[in-house]
Amino acid sequence: MSSIQKPVIYGLSAIVILGTAYSVLYETYLDTSNPLLTHLPHPLSNTHYFASKKNFLNVYFIKKAWGWTSAIFLFSWLTSPQQQQQQNRNQATTRLQRFATWLLLTGVWITFTSWFFGPAILERVVAASGGECILPGPDNTHLVVPNEYCFTRSTISTASHPHLFQEYLTANGGNFAADAVLKGVPRLRRGHDVSGHLFLLTMSILLLTNQLQASFKAGQRYWSQLHQVSVVANALLIAIWLFASATTSVYFHSPFEKFTGFALGLAAYGLTQIPVALLQPAQPVDMGKGKAQ
Repeated sequence: MSSIQKPVIYGLSAIVILGTAYSVLYETYLDTSNPLLTHLPHPLSNTHYFASKKNFLNVYFIKKAWGWTSAIFLFSWLTSPQQQQQQNRNQATTRLQRFATWLLLTGVWITFTSWFFGPAILERVVAASGGECILPGPDNTHLVVPNEYCFTRSTISTASHPHLFQEYLTANGGNFAADAVLKGVPRLRRGHDVSGHLFLLTMSILLLTNQLQASFKAGQRYWSQLHQVSVVANALLIAIWLFASATTSVYFHSPFEKFTGFALGLAAYGLTQIPVALLQPAQPVDMGKGKAQ
């Protein structure tokens, strides 16, 4: 772990712990696994701007977290100063290591949040921990359908999938008015919903601080104007991700889901460093060591 990464991770750990403690003490968090609550606005959304899922930070940054992280990382990586002399091959190697880290973490992001030979791993965790595929209905009712409709993110309605609604309509008094017909994309609920936000934000912060460390590495005497801009953008995005981690810790997910998201982000980054370490050049052996003086 680099010298810049350490204080940032300590700070992120404090943010998650203190934010979660605050959310429990003052009951500010929304249990996103509860099918009766998750589709509703946060109870504090009218008085706390960042409790609303429609806040600027969530809509334009957090929902596109890995895209922002990748763009800033590649901008900084591509504009990094190059050493003119070939005497130090370590710089080229560490540059390759940083790019390999980004590639591996991108694979982790896809595997855990988008696709893993079918459903993403985080979706499989929810299903395996007792999750159900649920479509919210009127008056705090909901329809449970087979998990495959959640895995494929299928839109269902009484018109397109009448067989799914027969038992539900019977149990809830027959038919609804035309404007209350159920329609939507069901979501997995009730299981352990690992905080995907903290998972991605933790990986993003570690990746960006690693690149930032390379920019400030001793011996770098010259930054181009583009790299100067990239360093500022890198530092600014790290600050945004730290703040986003705070809002998530205070307002969303159960305490355990937040901690598992944070721990999973740390573990994912750490595991990607194992194959990356294989790119580390062998250190020359000092044949003079151990000789009698």
